[in-house]
Amino acid sequence: MAAPQYAIMRFMKYKGPEIGKIEAHDERTKETYASNPDIDPSRTHLNFHLVEPQGRYRAEAERQIREAGCRTRTDSVRVVETLITASPEFFQGKKRSEIRDFFQAALDFIKEKQNPNTIISAVVHMDEKTPHMHLSFVPLTEDGRLSAKEIIGNKKKLTKWQDAYWEHMVKRFPELERGMSASETGRDYIPPRVFKEMTRLNKQREKLESLLSEVNAFNAKAKAAEIGKLLDKYIPNVEKMSTLVRKYSKAFNAIKAENAALELQKETLSADLKEFQQESILKKMADLKLQHDYEEAVSLLERIPPEVLAAYANRSSADKLHELKPGR
Repeated sequence: MAAPQYAIMRFMKYKGPEIGKIEAHDERTKETYASNPDIDPSRTHLNFHLVEPQGRYRAEAERQIREAGCRTRTDSVRVVETLITASPEFFQGKKRSEIRDFFQAALDFIKEKQNPNTIISAVVHMDEKTPHMHLSFVPLTEDGRLSAKEIIGNKKKLTKWQDAYWEHMVKRFPELERGMSASETGRDYIPPRVFKEMTRLNKQREKLESLLSEVNAFNAKAKAAEIGKLLDKYIPNVEKMSTLVRKYSKAFNAIKAENAALELQKETLSADLKEFQQESILKKMADLKLQHDYEEAVSLLERIPPEVLAAYANRSSADKLHELKPGR
């Protein structure tokens, strides 16, 4: 079965000094990019603009804001950057002209929703793992107000953005599936206690792995008692985590599906930008790691030697081993 091919669009908001830093990344004004090893300088000449910047991002934003007669505060969002891409599988085997058509279609969509004159730059990066476009615009409303909140909106409005984007793109590219917003995946509602439970389970897993590494044909029975005590705690905790994973399965499945997009966003954020945007991306990556850790915890049960399980068989918790095995 072919991997799903998702249409991906993400918004990021910038207020001040960081605007110059995203410009440096997007326009490739640095000579080296040690903070982002995924950039291949030998391919940078393949990058291309669909909208050429007329000046520096910050200066252009301030010009538009001034001409619109808007008042600003230090915390006013002056630039919205839109990251547009698709699952890596979508681009495989596509010609440069076909890739350009994809990003042109995405740009046409943004122009339908936002005054084209507010777009500062739209540049496609071909020198990283997955082709993607950084499109930056000044969040001016139709009546000339500066309001990223009104344009991008809350979760409900972001969902509408995703709906409209997919409906626009699927006309040209019917193989694309709709990307999911955070409000739909429920990702934002995976509570901290789930991560605390996983941290506790990870510590038990490490201890159990250490004990299992010491088991051999001569000490299996002796080790079984010690391992059994730990399993009495470990198995119920795996069960508990299994319940939580099922509860948030929609969120986890969506995170797995858009893993490539999360990796891409993490790649495109240089070290300079960590303090501004990387926190939210790393949160999403942590959600993904949580499920990976759970799967590792379950698979460890598969690696317990038969002789140890035999010695543990008279314990009531052992009945749950079968239920916890992957695929059950």
